[in-house]
This record gives sequence, structure tokens and C-alpha cells, in this order.
Amino acid sequence: MVGRRRPRGVTVKSAEQVALMREAGLVVARALERLAAAVAPGVTTGQLDALAEESIRGEGAVPSFLGYHGFPATICASVGAEVVHGIPSRDRVLREGELVSIDCGAVLAGWHGDAAVTVPVGECAEELLALSAVTEQALWAGLAAVRPGGHLSDVGAAVERVVRPHGYGLLEDYTGHGIGTAMHEPPDVPNLAPRGAGRGMELVPGVVLAVEPMATLGSPDVDELDDGWTVVTRDGRQAAHWEHTVAVTPDGPWVLTALDGGAAGLRRAS
Repeated sequence: MVGRRRPRGVTVKSAEQVALMREAGLVVARALERLAAAVAPGVTTGQLDALAEESIRGEGAVPSFLGYHGFPATICASVGAEVVHGIPSRDRVLREGELVSIDCGAVLAGWHGDAAVTVPVGECAEELLALSAVTEQALWAGLAAVRPGGHLSDVGAAVERVVRPHGYGLLEDYTGHGIGTAMHEPPDVPNLAPRGAGRGMELVPGVVLAVEPMATLGSPDVDELDDGWTVVTRDGRQAAHWEHTVAVTPDGPWVLTALDGGAAGLRRAS
């Protein structure tokens, strides 16, 4: 029967383990708050990376991304047509009118938190602000679907319902993921549900997911650069990326990487 089995390797955390993940999530939340405030024309993505490492290590945590399969930095800083996995550099200067996606992860006491925000650099065109706002709205719709008794496809269906009417490109080959003592665990968390909601793995208390919609102003077709990491839109149009780590609890979703636990965003999504 649909939804009665979990994919191989999916872990269900205890309430105590979820509480530990919340502490890692708060490290990420506070780092992203500092980074978003630091974004401005003339700032380099290398400077943002240094600030992120300082913030994470200052709380006794370790950057999740640094050294992960050889990734050379603490954050992913994806600017303009870069969708995800952009490598920070002291030579990459942020310019007025760009969007920058900052993806940040931290591990504390063996447990990971992972989240991303998209931030405008100075004054941005309304179409870019709208793209980011809709992508964030889609994130919260997906998070609101992470409820006991629901199914994994509910998340992608919720994301898709928000994004599709705006005509934005929605990345299909890059997904969210499970998370716990490893940064990436089963299951994959797609940002669409071609066969609709109510299918796939059943969501039970203790399942923890990273939900992360990625949308583009134009085509969803992307390429990976020769650095082996940076994913860019093929048509050169800008993109937005938002992410949170969320736990299924008996009372519904608990957004571990939101300072308020997701209260405000989930209210807006309801």
C-alpha cells in the first residue's frame, strides 16, 4: 500500500534527538541572520564565507559544508544566474540589483542543521523580488505539509501549487533531503509531485527533512560549471533558493532552522 513503508535508510529521530537538531538549527539560523544583514553592494562572497565560519565556530559548532566531498567553503553563495552550490571567493564582488542565495549548514554534537535564504543586493528589480518572495512562499507551503499522517509527495505538491501559476522555472533534478547525523540522508524531497499529493513515504513523528525549492525567472534548464559545484541557469536568468530543516512532530511541523520555530511562516502558509 502507498505510504506504508519508508525508503531504505530513512531514520526516525527520538524527541531528544530532534531537540539536539534544534540546537544545530539555531546555530544556522543565527549565522544566516548575520549574513543577510551583511549583504550589500561591494561585499565579496568570500567575506560572507569568513563571517559564516566565525559565527558557526563561535557557537561551538562546525561548518557542515567545509570539506564535504571536497567543497572548499563554509557556505554556498550563489549569485544571479547561479542557482545553488556557488563557491565563495574574495574576488566575487556583489553588485547592486543581484540576488544572492546563501546556503549554510552546521553540525553540533553530531547533528546537522541546513537552511538557505535569498537576499537582494541593494535595490533589485520588482521581478526579482517577486521571484524570491514566491520561492519563499513555496518553501513555507512545503513546510506546512510536513505533518504526521501526510506523505512525502504532499511537500512537492504544495511547492508546485505555489510556483507554477507564476510561470517560473522549477528545478526538478535538484531536491531537498533527509537530514540527521549526516547532512544528506534519505529520502530525496522533490519540489514537485507529478502524480499528485498523498503518495510515497508516510510522514511520522521523528522524520526530519530539508525542504528547499529552487525557482528561476526563465527556463528550469541548468548546467554545472567546470568547478564541479556551481549550478547555473542555461538561459542566464536569475534564480532564487530557500531552505529550512523541519521535523515532523505529533503536533505538526517544527522548523528547526527558524528562530521562532516556524510559527510566523506556518501561520502565513495556513
